[in-house]
Amino acid sequence: MSDWTTPSSRPLLPLICSEVRLDQSASQVKRPGDTVKMSCVISGYSMTSYNIHWIKQKPGRGLEWIGWMNTGSNRPTYASSFQSRFTMTENVRSSTQYLEISRLTAEDSAVYFCARSDTVTEGSGAAALKQPQTRNNGIRHLVSLQLILIK
Repeated sequence: MSDWTTPSSRPLLPLICSEVRLDQSASQVKRPGDTVKMSCVISGYSMTSYNIHWIKQKPGRGLEWIGWMNTGSNRPTYASSFQSRFTMTENVRSSTQYLEISRLTAEDSAVYFCARSDTVTEGSGAAALKQPQTRNNGIRHLVSLQLILIK
């Protein structure tokens, strides 16, 4: 029996899967007071099929959930500590999510992640940060970008 036949010898078409990718912009060096805009370009699936989360990790610290985008609606939800200077936007035509941080401070130096999730439920941000590989929170793909501030 060949790889592409059933036990009844009917040919099967090979399953062709596209690679799911989240590609972030390059690492950046900025000065305090500047604004930075990071991008997360999505390919291999329809961006509007999954929500996108943004996560921050300072050196030697745990993950902090910034918020998530209800993709296709341009309606972000922010964690309370990220509501003032952080802005999440999207461009559906180019399958790109953005995170902009204004009035940068030294506290903003960190690695920033965009992550795809299957579903978002109340409280899932905290669960996603503790166990990003579990099925409960739906986080499936994660990529990072480093932001460094200099004086």
